Amino acid sequence: MFIYFSVRFSGFLKMDGWSNLGSVLATMVFIRTIIKDYFPPEIYNLFSELLRRLFAKFSSYISVVIEENDLMGASEVYDAVQTYLSALSSSAAERLKLKKPKNSKEFTFSMDNNQRIEDKFEGMKVRWAFHSIERKTTFSWNVAFDEKRYYELKFHKKHKDKIFGEYIPHVIAEAKKLELISRHSKIYMNESRYWTRVVFDHPATFGTLALEPEVKQEIMEDLQRFSRGEKYYRQVGRAWKRGYLLYGPPGTGKSSMIAAMANLLDYDIYDLELTQVKSNTDLRKLLIATTNKSIIVIEDIDCSLDLSDRKKKKKQEAQPEKDAEKGKQPSSEESNSTEESKVTLSGLLNFTDGLWSCCGSERLFVFTTNHIDRLDPALLRSGRMDKHIHLSFCTFGAFKILAQNYLSIEDHELFPEIQDLMEGAQITPAAVTEHLIKMADHPSCALQNLIQALVEAKERRASSTAAASNGISEENATETEGHG
Repeated sequence: MFIYFSVRFSGFLKMDGWSNLGSVLATMVFIRTIIKDYFPPEIYNLFSELLRRLFAKFSSYISVVIEENDLMGASEVYDAVQTYLSALSSSAAERLKLKKPKNSKEFTFSMDNNQRIEDKFEGMKVRWAFHSIERKTTFSWNVAFDEKRYYELKFHKKHKDKIFGEYIPHVIAEAKKLELISRHSKIYMNESRYWTRVVFDHPATFGTLALEPEVKQEIMEDLQRFSRGEKYYRQVGRAWKRGYLLYGPPGTGKSSMIAAMANLLDYDIYDLELTQVKSNTDLRKLLIATTNKSIIVIEDIDCSLDLSDRKKKKKQEAQPEKDAEKGKQPSSEESNSTEESKVTLSGLLNFTDGLWSCCGSERLFVFTTNHIDRLDPALLRSGRMDKHIHLSFCTFGAFKILAQNYLSIEDHELFPEIQDLMEGAQITPAAVTEHLIKMADHPSCALQNLIQALVEAKERRASSTAAASNGISEENATETEGHG
């Protein structure tokens, strides 16, 4: 259809000359308007594309399309163009979209659909346009809609080499400068194979973490040494990445530690929910779509997938065979857990330390768990989880930091008693914080409440220890009777 129309159109020009070109173009625009009003969007888009190709034959201009997503996820060039044009469009575009990202204190401007603006660079003019096309996808039971968003750059053919050699690198460089000026850390979450983001504005810092000062200093130095290590990692032939395993009881500050890491290094956070990932292939695609200077987090990794020790698992797998011999059926929970395990341990190991893990640089992998003994040793080894950080129950040094943060006191007459009790009690920093917050305006009352909680915690621990000892004694007595 397109070839036939082009031939007829060219013949028309040869027969009657260029004097009738204006009426032909007006006719084509009229036909396109009719198609837009009375035909499906797919027909209109097809006709518009045919017109674009036809006019390109007689045009001295080139158009370059920059789409929002490429085959591997979000396009970095698209993001750079969007940042560059956001500053330009605020003064040049006729119609703008005003946004205020969640948790952000500033407004951002962007071009509205089908808007065009002009830019100048070293004596040449270029035109930018933004387009958004709604696409309909029909499934067997419902209809879904999504958008194809892209920028179009139009310039004269004689400037082609300068556009690709100088102008586009200029746009990317200016976008990086603008990002540094108005930089906001972001936190991403995965939905199937794609990331969505919001502004990250967590107040946690290493100064507010309830940890011994020596431990905090060691972790901070390790992080800063990593962030400066690009040349070193390249010299030794390793990917510029590092793994941290945060383990310990619930309420010991693992999530706050991650936020403090991000704030210290000014990194983005990618909060990876493994149960939302369909396969190892999708896991790799998510990894490739992450940016440099980021922290990839998997919290409670022992609960996300079956990543337990394979040696222990072999013993457990023998049990269903014995049950089958006895005619016992597996429970529905066991069946469902098997069906829902979509990412394998092998896929996760390759994600953290395989060939695909080097597709990017200056990235931290941070896993958290309440039960380190449940994880497969292959996941814990150096090169995957390079540094293990044990976040345990509250110590007196950590308590003094909490007292300074929540009660604004550095010393108190009740501190010695609290120090003695903490040596025998097991209480998490989260529990200590709760007692301090309740009476933040009355430090002495808050400390008295904490002392009472420590006494109770110490008694519970003593009772548990005694019960465990009695259990062992009774077991030994039974074995002795058996031998007798």
